[in-house]
Amino acid sequence: MKALFDSVSHQCSKAVTKSYSTSFSLATKMLSGSIRQDIYNIYGFVRFADEIVDTFHDYDKETLFNHFENDLEMALKQKISLNPILNSFQETYHKYAIDKHLVDSFMKSMRLDLHKNVYLTDDEYRQYIYGSADVVGLMCLKVFVKGDSEKYESLKDSAMSLGSAFQKVNFLRDLKADHEDLSRTYFPNTDLNKLDEISKKAIIDDIEIDFANGLQGIRELPIEAKFGVFMAYRYYSQLLKKLKKTPALDIKSSRIRVPNYKKIELLTRSYVKYQLNLM
Repeated sequence: MKALFDSVSHQCSKAVTKSYSTSFSLATKMLSGSIRQDIYNIYGFVRFADEIVDTFHDYDKETLFNHFENDLEMALKQKISLNPILNSFQETYHKYAIDKHLVDSFMKSMRLDLHKNVYLTDDEYRQYIYGSADVVGLMCLKVFVKGDSEKYESLKDSAMSLGSAFQKVNFLRDLKADHEDLSRTYFPNTDLNKLDEISKKAIIDDIEIDFANGLQGIRELPIEAKFGVFMAYRYYSQLLKKLKKTPALDIKSSRIRVPNYKKIELLTRSYVKYQLNLM
């Protein structure tokens, strides 16, 4: 019975979200129930692709990625997959007519992580972020506006800015793991072996511009999505504040995080701001 299999697939996507990201899971819970599962479905897909290239070091990652990509293509064409994560994603993909270009761009950036370690130019950096983050924001936006093309186009730029901001915060927070464990350098024109306060400030200034552009779009989101996305924005803004206060040398040697009690505090304060229209 397909309905039962779809239900199991949905549970898998939700479990992936809860297991891999408590912060994203918390923000997703703040979305309307009418769109929440579709965001779980998108997250499960992008998380599995990311895990292949980032963590499966004891396996042939390229072969695994090729299999995953082939299964993805079959899922999108046949509208079913025995991989429950891809089965969930294809459902959301077709339900909201997500542009295939967005999926292809995401997979292209993930494939780069198999071999490419250094991003030397701003153009390379922007293209990677577009594929790894901006398009994920656009997939989610398709769900948030429930396929409304006019609304989607009006919020497209701000959704991309928010996706970029989130990704750049992750880059800065994960500097140690990316640089030392994976030998990756995403920030162009920046010597991470000699990261100083000037370089750190330039990165943070760039992120703050993205956040400002993203916040404008959050204010115009449909009611079903607004608070959940605002919650994610507040969480990443808090991370950026901590990174701003952390000396450059310490960022290179530790991973900055927001403790769980602080996340609950953020949720409470964000709800008050939201209710008082102080976004």
